[in-house]
Amino acid sequence: MRVIGRLYTVVIDCPDPGRLADFYEKLLSLSRQEDTGDFVVLQNAEGTPVVAFQRVDDFRAPRWTEPAHPQQMHIDVMVADLDVAEEQVLALGATLLDGSDKPIGYRVYEDPVGHPFCLITPEGA
Repeated sequence: MRVIGRLYTVVIDCPDPGRLADFYEKLLSLSRQEDTGDFVVLQNAEGTPVVAFQRVDDFRAPRWTEPAHPQQMHIDVMVADLDVAEEQVLALGATLLDGSDKPIGYRVYEDPVGHPFCLITPEGA
């Protein structure tokens, strides 16, 4: 099977990205690569983004095994060419999400059971 892309970043929804990033910086021995207030990226010692946090104003905390409060995170997958990768993920059973205007640099999909993920290119990172 041909490789479509590589895991780039796990993005976690939260009410306060800076505060949650503080926790994960200490827990995982990471450092801040980017901090806009609404979006924080933590990197490893090599400078590779590992985990990001994005502000969600109406955040509802997940509760383990309670479907009414599901987990809120998604995976970013780095690809060389969005059009080629899109064709491949659609063939695997992904769906381009309604309202995705196919911006340059990233596109949002859902996996076969509804979890969102993004295909991104370096200009979208």
